[in-house]
Amino acid sequence: MADADFARLALPHLDAAFALARWLVRDRATAEDLVQDAMVRALTYFASFKGGDARAWLLRIVRNAAYDRLARARDAREDALDPEGAHAGLATSDPDPEAAFAAGEDNARLRAALAALPVELRECLVLRELEEMSYRDIARITEVPVGTVMSRLFRARQMLVEVGRKLAAKEPGAKESGARERLT
Repeated sequence: MADADFARLALPHLDAAFALARWLVRDRATAEDLVQDAMVRALTYFASFKGGDARAWLLRIVRNAAYDRLARARDAREDALDPEGAHAGLATSDPDPEAAFAAGEDNARLRAALAALPVELRECLVLRELEEMSYRDIARITEVPVGTVMSRLFRARQMLVEVGRKLAAKEPGAKESGARERLT
């Protein structure tokens, strides 16, 4: 019965677990391994789950596993950016190839700007903006006060805009065109 409960509570959050792992470790294969390890941990310790938000509980396990993996890899400097990107292969609804190309460039700039953020800021931003989690849930997952989450989100958004401006300024033709001054 415990396996059925685990499947009912944890499996619906696999996509969120992978998305968080992917943004934290920035490597698709490592993220897949990380989620697998986290699911094994979650199943092993499922008896200690006291109820409440299973998504926040699972994402905390994924976060802790990611930080463990990043700490081990820090010396080897294997924390590299995945050239595929987090959303590679997504179809666009726009039939205009030029618009699709521009959207792809915007996505690449956004991925680069997110990757440039410190991991503590990036995780809060991903949990809030991509996973649409509440400040309270983010605080539980990251094990910091809600005020710290709010501060990290503020700093992450500021840094994201600044990094986006710098990336846009480096592009050819950026000085002639004022439209390239913003990331989005």
